[in-house]
Amino acid sequence: MKICFLAGANSVHSKRWIKYFAERGHEIHWLSLAPSTEGNIENVRLYLIKELPGFSPLNILHYLSDIKRLIKKIKPDILHVHYAGLNGMLGALTGFHPFVLTAWGSDVLIAGKSMIKKTLVKFALTKADLITCDANHMIEAMTKLGIDNKKINLIYFGVEADKFKPQAKNEDLLARWGVNDSPVIISLRSLEPIYDIETLIRSIPYVLKEFPKARFVIAGAGSSEEYLKRLDESTGVMDSVRFIGRYSNDELPTYLASSDVYVSTSLSDAGIAASTAEAMAAGVPVVITNSGENKEWIKDGENGFIVPVKRPEVIAEKIIYLLANEALRRRIGQEGRKTIEEKNNYYREMEKMEKLYRELVGHSICFCGLISLQIANLTFSILNLKC
Repeated sequence: MKICFLAGANSVHSKRWIKYFAERGHEIHWLSLAPSTEGNIENVRLYLIKELPGFSPLNILHYLSDIKRLIKKIKPDILHVHYAGLNGMLGALTGFHPFVLTAWGSDVLIAGKSMIKKTLVKFALTKADLITCDANHMIEAMTKLGIDNKKINLIYFGVEADKFKPQAKNEDLLARWGVNDSPVIISLRSLEPIYDIETLIRSIPYVLKEFPKARFVIAGAGSSEEYLKRLDESTGVMDSVRFIGRYSNDELPTYLASSDVYVSTSLSDAGIAASTAEAMAAGVPVVITNSGENKEWIKDGENGFIVPVKRPEVIAEKIIYLLANEALRRRIGQEGRKTIEEKNNYYREMEKMEKLYRELVGHSICFCGLISLQIANLTFSILNLKC
């Protein structure tokens, strides 16, 4: 198949999805409004569309003109758009079919709070021939928007369990972090308000009372970075925290293998967060907030811990409990990996997606063939009448 993706080239999730189909031998073309930060993929043609400042009708027309020109040149079998916001609207406006749309979570869940965004997202979803998402409550949210749930499919982004797996700590990395003899608690969510890293920082003093040597590694970047660093200083825990900035997905297995506990303080999730699933696959016990469908993935105390949002003292309690019980950490880590292997396997999920692509292309070919046959029959009838 010839598949054209419209997806952010700055997203590792888009890259992993696209990489799978490129490696399967499909002809892949990748359109992006965002510059590439995840590196190129072999045998994938990447087209960067110049991103303009602001969100105006003129900018939309500029993007749409470039995208339609490229689609006309590429002549794909399928257009697959990731994210139902701006990308989804642009995909819908191209008028190209078959049109696949993957909703990521906030694009649908947060859009409902704004009538304009809600209208644009509904427009994109309505125009799509096939929709995928990674959470049942997203299906419910889209159904409430009036979208036919028969065209919505649950496809998880999945974890490469052969890449994220239990392994020994990396002493060089621990030395670089300055945490050689310390238990390590890691956060991998972006430094944005929605991920509420503030609550994690406020939990640290409670943990340090019981484990003074504990060190907190906060990875990622975002708009809250300066605020969080000031909070870190004012809370008096700066010696125990390492802000390590942006990271590449290739570094993550080593980061996780060198950590003792993973924490996510997110206020909103769609399905299970990719970094949470990767931590579980790596055998690291997770402490995550009760947002989205996290309760459907985590059985509290069995394969991880679920905590209320914005409760630093509860987060600290679970971290302390895990640090104090090595056997418990090991058992919960093993159960977490088992959950991911059974329910969120990257290769199995992408196989499902490939089957959906083939079915969609098959229906498209059948539909085009039917139209051609009808035209031929009509032409034949007209010729007969003339005779």
